[in-house]
Amino acid sequence: MIGVLVPAHNEEKVLGDCLRSLRDAARHPGLNGEAVCILVVLDACSDASEAVARAAGVEVLQVSARNVGQARRAGAEWLLQRGARWLACTDADSQVNHEWLVRQLAFEAEAVCGTVQVGDWSAHAPQVRRRYEAHYQSREDHRHIHGANLGVCARAYRRAGGFRPLPSDEDVHLVRDLERSGARIVWTHQTCVTTSARRDYRARGGFGEFLQALATP
Repeated sequence: MIGVLVPAHNEEKVLGDCLRSLRDAARHPGLNGEAVCILVVLDACSDASEAVARAAGVEVLQVSARNVGQARRAGAEWLLQRGARWLACTDADSQVNHEWLVRQLAFEAEAVCGTVQVGDWSAHAPQVRRRYEAHYQSREDHRHIHGANLGVCARAYRRAGGFRPLPSDEDVHLVRDLERSGARIVWTHQTCVTTSARRDYRARGGFGEFLQALATP
């Protein structure tokens, strides 16, 4: 079984689009009928995120951590206990393409680090986009790490110790722990995920805060 992990804190406005893209990827014929379990970890949600998730027919797990690392860790453990051999991670404000899961698995690696592309830059001044695109590596063998586009096999995940319960950079620490454990990691642009450049980001120290910092010369 393939487990797909989506942490969410008050994401009712964007979660539906994310889950539609994940359900589409889960139906790809290249998966040969393997079961895909999509789990939304609802972290201290006070909006209609749960209703959106249940309407989409996916699994939900309630936590009250207000901590993305704890949410990802709890969700990963929930999926592993139900037999997931592969964990694919994205964010509630992101959409994957139809081949996202198939391409991750095709590498036959222990972990796959993908890239992201911003779907709408309208929340930022033009110089933010220019500064971002001047340095971002949209290519194979990049070295970006995104919780919005990360896959890892169950064995390597457990060997590395899993997501650390951190309020930010839990994805970065997992990949570094995977590297130290000797995991075979693929760094690819072939699994690119579309994500948000919104200014009302949820996780401190994450992608949204990074973009906002680019506004300062």
